Amino acid sequence: MTRARHHEEPTISHLAVQATLHCLTGCGIGEVLGLGGATLLGLGNLVSVVLGIVLAYVFGYGLTLVPLLRTGMPFVRASGVTLAAETLSITTMEIVDNAVVLAVPGAMDAGLADILFWASLAISLALAFVAALPVNRWLIARGLGHAIVHAGHS
Repeated sequence: MTRARHHEEPTISHLAVQATLHCLTGCGIGEVLGLGGATLLGLGNLVSVVLGIVLAYVFGYGLTLVPLLRTGMPFVRASGVTLAAETLSITTMEIVDNAVVLAVPGAMDAGLADILFWASLAISLALAFVAALPVNRWLIARGLGHAIVHAGHS
């Protein structure tokens, strides 16, 4: 007879995948809004990259900060937990994401209606996920990263 697995603690690898998907969500929203918005407005490549990075951090941090605040955690503590939990993961993801988009010939000059724009963004985010996963696993294994966030929810 097999026992139900839903009561077992998740593994470090499972938590790392969840943390990386969480990071990917924030970074993805920021990158799409930043690069897409800058492209739509006809802004230059530098502005586009900077806007994407800034919004990736805003959304990445926001997706952690807001739930912590909803638990009643004071803002200063929630901000510290958020910065400690997310900074290395977001930074890793942003370095890889932007390096890939900048390396794809023509991607930064592609318009929103061009498949190259969306394909390069999708590939860059997928590779950023792969790069950030071991970072999140390393952090969680040491009681850092999203392990801090989960402790904040308890």
